Amino acid sequence: MQVSFIIPHKGRFEMLIQTLESISLQTCNQNDIEVIVVSQTPEIQQQVLSTNNALSLSVHIRPTSETISALRNYGVTKANGEYLAFLDADVYLSHNWVEQMLTALDHDSNRIICSSMQICEESAPPLEQIRTALSNAELDTDVAFLPGRNLCLKKTSFENIGGFPEHLITCEDYYFTDQAAKLGTLFYTSSANYIHLGEDKKYKAMFYKEIWRGQSNLQSISGRNIPIREWPSFAVPPAIMLMLISSIFLFIINLNLLAMTSLIFAVIPVFIYSIRLYLLANKKIHLWYIVVFYIFYFPARAIGTFAGLFKSIGVKTL
Repeated sequence: MQVSFIIPHKGRFEMLIQTLESISLQTCNQNDIEVIVVSQTPEIQQQVLSTNNALSLSVHIRPTSETISALRNYGVTKANGEYLAFLDADVYLSHNWVEQMLTALDHDSNRIICSSMQICEESAPPLEQIRTALSNAELDTDVAFLPGRNLCLKKTSFENIGGFPEHLITCEDYYFTDQAAKLGTLFYTSSANYIHLGEDKKYKAMFYKEIWRGQSNLQSISGRNIPIREWPSFAVPPAIMLMLISSIFLFIINLNLLAMTSLIFAVIPVFIYSIRLYLLANKKIHLWYIVVFYIFYFPARAIGTFAGLFKSIGVKTL
């Protein structure tokens, strides 16, 4: 067995089925592939997940109390492949994904993890286009971080990294790839791609998901050195939130000048980030949609960060 796909799952079946379909259509030899689905939804046992009889597929049920990291680590214990491919249960891979990931890994002996670029239809909603543009900020180069939606690495590398951090509810991909970067390089390639089937398409849904994603922000920096480039992602959302709250309070007590000053300090980062993303997307996404994105994004991240200090926030699906 050459490649073991490991897919954590909870809830939605239609996207998981599409993910498995994309694996079954890989141009490599199907005998070199196995798929391990680690699910927290027992009803999966009644589902027909694949009509491709050549696809080697196994399903394992785990308790709902386990984190996504625990599901991935459990999947590894069942894996026979020389390479591990970690996928979310809502991605559709290009047909050449396996071939290009292995080629990219073998191209450089210092390369430890590879990931493919995200794509979306031109008709995709603005929010999905924004997410895709953010994901593709750096292409065909070594990067500081890789999102956990599609990762490929050798099983021996996984063992050297020490597995995914099971104490984190979210941000586990930051932590895992940060640990991996101490042992080798992380490569983001355009030679293969994927569609994120579960990508946020409406701002309201994104707002609640970002609250969930932000809850492990502070836990994820515990026990590791945080490079300067990461500090804005942790500091800016709470700072904006505090400036907005201060502005409202100052307006209430009629300190209007201070209130306006506080409001300006809250708006400046939104403007800077929006212009940066507008240029990053080659001006193909209307600036207003990007501004709206950050108006939702920053407060949600701040709420998630603060809430994560006191309790765990649930989410319906992985």
